[in-house]
Amino acid sequence: MTERTSLSLADAVRAATAVLAAAGVPSPRADAELLAEHLLGVGLGRLRALMLGDTAAPEGYGELIAERARRIPLQHITGVAHFRYLELAVGPGVFIPRPETESVVQLVIDRLRGLAHPKVVDLGTGSGAIAGSIAHEVPGAEVHAVEFSEFAHAWAARNLLPLGVHLIRGDLRDALPEHNGTFDVVVSNPPYIPAEAVPNEPEVALHDPPEALYGGGPDGMELPTAAAASAARLLVPGGYFVMEHAEVQAGWIAAMLERSGLWAAVATHRDLNGRDRATSAVLADPAASR
Repeated sequence: MTERTSLSLADAVRAATAVLAAAGVPSPRADAELLAEHLLGVGLGRLRALMLGDTAAPEGYGELIAERARRIPLQHITGVAHFRYLELAVGPGVFIPRPETESVVQLVIDRLRGLAHPKVVDLGTGSGAIAGSIAHEVPGAEVHAVEFSEFAHAWAARNLLPLGVHLIRGDLRDALPEHNGTFDVVVSNPPYIPAEAVPNEPEVALHDPPEALYGGGPDGMELPTAAAASAARLLVPGGYFVMEHAEVQAGWIAAMLERSGLWAAVATHRDLNGRDRATSAVLADPAASR
């Protein structure tokens, strides 16, 4: 029996790209390269240099490609999600952070400029992407994070405790009552998908936990509304609240905040794709209206 010849790295990535494309993976070439990079433990630049030579495909590469072709999220296969300057540990039971949320973090960081020791809380932290990024990028900030899910809380603890974030397991609707009126910023990316709006992508529909997706009620607005109420409770007068949401919910959320009479300077913010991604507001100071 003749020994089977291994595919070269370049040929294996080319074949893997075709397999992933046939499976409907949105970014087949990028995912094929990232899985090869993951197994080889090299950067993307080094991987592409190796593909110019006669380097063999890494052992186990075909198995990882087969998993991705079954639409298992890339981040579940590698165990890592990249978010701003962080590498976050992720896996089953936690929402995979999305690139568009990075713009929400930037809004918070811009708001915190000039504050010596700001106090921030992330309601519904999931993997800890938002809270961790703020702690990492704003030296001197006191950052808190709240997560209800037992599984997500475990992932968040792994990601956040080394960054000095104060993480609790709790419900964003009533968490941290002992901190009422003390936060400079409240940020949240709560679940907001309507009950009947099942996501199209298998990676989301089958692998993101339902409790991280569906916001409650037919319009998905129960938890976003609760996050806004908690923000009003937790913030100092003049404190800043910013919340991520679906593009189609921007008008509703802005109107809800304005209608409450608790908020000023309500503004909608677009992400890098030009979509209405977040709404911010400043907690009105009751003393200023007297």
